[in-house]
Amino acid sequence: MISAVLFGSGYPALQVTIHLKGSGMSIMANSLGNQIDPTVVFGFTNLPDNREREPLRIVRGKGVFVYDERGKDYIEGASTFYCTSLGFSEEELIEAAIKQMRELPFYVTAAYRSVPVVEELAARLAAMAPMKNAKVAFATTGSEANDALVKMLWYHNNASGKSKRKKIIARLGSYHGGTIATASLTGWTKYHAGFDLPMEGILHTQQPDYVHMAESGESETVFADRMIAELRALIEREDPETIGAFFAEPVSVSAALALPPATYWEKLTALLGDYEIRLLDDEVVTGFGRTGNMFGCETYGFEPDCLTVAKALTSAYQPLSAVIMGEEFYEGLERGSAQAGMFSHAGTYHGHPVPAAVALRTLELMEERDILGHVRTVGRHFSSRLNALEDHPLVLRSRAIGLAGAVDLAMPKFEAGSLGGLAAVLCEAHGLFVRPSNDTLVMAPPLIITDREIDEMFRRLREALDALLAGDKAVDA
Repeated sequence: MISAVLFGSGYPALQVTIHLKGSGMSIMANSLGNQIDPTVVFGFTNLPDNREREPLRIVRGKGVFVYDERGKDYIEGASTFYCTSLGFSEEELIEAAIKQMRELPFYVTAAYRSVPVVEELAARLAAMAPMKNAKVAFATTGSEANDALVKMLWYHNNASGKSKRKKIIARLGSYHGGTIATASLTGWTKYHAGFDLPMEGILHTQQPDYVHMAESGESETVFADRMIAELRALIEREDPETIGAFFAEPVSVSAALALPPATYWEKLTALLGDYEIRLLDDEVVTGFGRTGNMFGCETYGFEPDCLTVAKALTSAYQPLSAVIMGEEFYEGLERGSAQAGMFSHAGTYHGHPVPAAVALRTLELMEERDILGHVRTVGRHFSSRLNALEDHPLVLRSRAIGLAGAVDLAMPKFEAGSLGGLAAVLCEAHGLFVRPSNDTLVMAPPLIITDREIDEMFRRLREALDALLAGDKAVDA
């Protein structure tokens, strides 16, 4: 049994007791105070638990560290939701927001009105984009950008004589958002039924997860061929003339960092080209340096029809996202608008000047501080420390791309899929936040992390794994 008080001081603490058993495990989280009645509806939790336990309240942050209300520090090893790329409390971003708030705190970017900082940001994003003469439509969240792109795809096809092409194929395990459309695209099928998802016309194919799905002796190339063959069969079953797009991340961090195998993207783009199916690239997580290039599609060598960005666009300091589209795609929107008399898509906060100012300064800082060069440099140390974990008895394997990494855990006597959550609890107890996924821990720290901070991050991770192993040995004894 492992027992630890994870947080307290100022509110009822949480006592976490982990029972390690020969056939599995159980985690009991017990409030040390009275039952509570939360006002906030906490996403990504089991809601009844929130009546029995207090949340961990984070009150400040600096660099790669955040602090709870009793002063304990944590390395934010996953940049929260893979988004705080420049770390916490970056004064340059704070000042950018303050300056814009003083000049013009809000105005719409719609109905033939605009704000200069929004236009400047759009021009910068278009110049960075991996397609020529790109156009930019702003939104607030990654979910909303992905949702808008689905809507725009249908609009484009209706205006272009392709009204049958409405179906969209996404991949199992990938996360694309929380709206009705994007939660349907999200391949977390375990959670679909309660929301009456997926909506009609959303299809799923396999995640190209070579590490976990390859057959014995199957090479990366052969595995990629099998993934493409399965996708081709799905397209043929559904009728190619009804498929509008393939929606995917360059590498799915949310699917436990499923690195695509060699030749996968080359063969995928060729297949989509054969059937005239658009490639929509979700760069909400991978955009702006995470994989060592500005966009993940550059890392994997493909050019999408459109891509979406959010998260690191403002280092998550302000809510802002964007759809970046190629000129041909935009021309379809123009045709539809000419037919209807107006492009009936806008949002009050689409192109909000304060997030735009923060985003513009974020991109400037990335250039001024050579963040991409930094990621490529410290990424080697990150990968080395990750690989070194493979000498730990609980670590089955590791993998990394840029500043995203994962370790798969294995303990034969435990139920499959349980170890990630258990290890994440112990990481938190040792001052490290990671993202668990079944038997995997995923890490994607702020891009500003140093070699020294990487060493400290992996020291804390190893301590957590040692605690898990020690608890198992105690059971054996």
